[in-house]
Amino acid sequence: MEIQLGRGKLARRAYGIDEIALVPGNRTLDPSLADTKWKIGNIEREIPIIASAMDGVVDVKMAVRLSQLGALGVINLEGIQTRYADPEPILDRIAAVGKDEFVSLMQELYAEPIKPELIEKRIQEIKQQGGIAAVSATPAGASKYGEVAASSGADLFFIQATVVSTDHLSPESVTPLNLEEFCRSMPIPVALGNCVTYEVTLELMKAGAAAVLVGIGPGAACTSRGVLGVGVPQATAIADCTAARDDYYQETGKYIPIIADGGLITGGDICKCIACGADGVMIGSPFARAAEAPGRGYHWGMATPSPVLPRGTRIRVGTTGTLEQILTGPAGLDDGTHNLLGALKTSMGTLGAKNIKEMQQVEVVIAPSLLTEGKVYQKAQQLGMGK
Repeated sequence: MEIQLGRGKLARRAYGIDEIALVPGNRTLDPSLADTKWKIGNIEREIPIIASAMDGVVDVKMAVRLSQLGALGVINLEGIQTRYADPEPILDRIAAVGKDEFVSLMQELYAEPIKPELIEKRIQEIKQQGGIAAVSATPAGASKYGEVAASSGADLFFIQATVVSTDHLSPESVTPLNLEEFCRSMPIPVALGNCVTYEVTLELMKAGAAAVLVGIGPGAACTSRGVLGVGVPQATAIADCTAARDDYYQETGKYIPIIADGGLITGGDICKCIACGADGVMIGSPFARAAEAPGRGYHWGMATPSPVLPRGTRIRVGTTGTLEQILTGPAGLDDGTHNLLGALKTSMGTLGAKNIKEMQQVEVVIAPSLLTEGKVYQKAQQLGMGK
């Protein structure tokens, strides 16, 4: 439904994850019967949750442990891990710096050149320990490092930018990455993102995407929405992009998963994204709180170190438990940030959804009071949902 902003501009109402709720149907099932398996490229995972390619979230150790637990972690090919042979003192400096000096320090640290030999080393370290080696780069980084990543044994390649499209205009002196050619030439599946519209999702799928990432600006450490004024709230963005996935499947018989990326903190957030149509989710700050995370209790966005226009910040998320507690439990907190898989399975049981496909079909209502209704004591005492 269009809304008139003024005489010369119409707008469409969009909804965020906090504004919706999931409605139980006629059936319930025991959570142990809920099947959460999904597939990206040729890789099947038990848990439809991916850890974001952020330097405070995923390093070699985290990637391996996530693989062992049934999930997936993505390493940033343009981050600290591939710029420094020993990233530990660099991560110590990032955690120790004051907030006023943070941006300049990040710009300094990320000015260190990326070393192809470290890309090879990190991928091989993950593989040698039995992990799935998923890696991420910007379009410019993909053109430089895609070949070395594939030849080093990477299993999945993510191309990520604030906004990515197949129709990109560049100065005459710059040759933009041809996404279709890149996907076709890579011997491994390539996920493309980020986007928020039906039309771009469809074009990315036609270009050969093995998955499409949805989300512009909702991340906990991202400031793109403030800096650029760009973005679409996640519930609407996911619903629009999954409509493109379904139409593409009807037309071609190829099913391309949609990954909701950013702005997800609790198990309930994950459940609502899948109910809006997502096949899986990518999250950062919840995993940055793991004892094993490289960020020392801090989390920062991929666009934070930009030398021209930083679009991210560093936030303190603390350390609340082990990665296993956060992902599969048992939960040590009551606010939905621990045992994310358990939350998904319990929600699916409550809604009567036996698998991800059925979860995508549950009824959704607009419910802006969902998180505040009846929670006056929790809010006043900063407990549970009132934290």
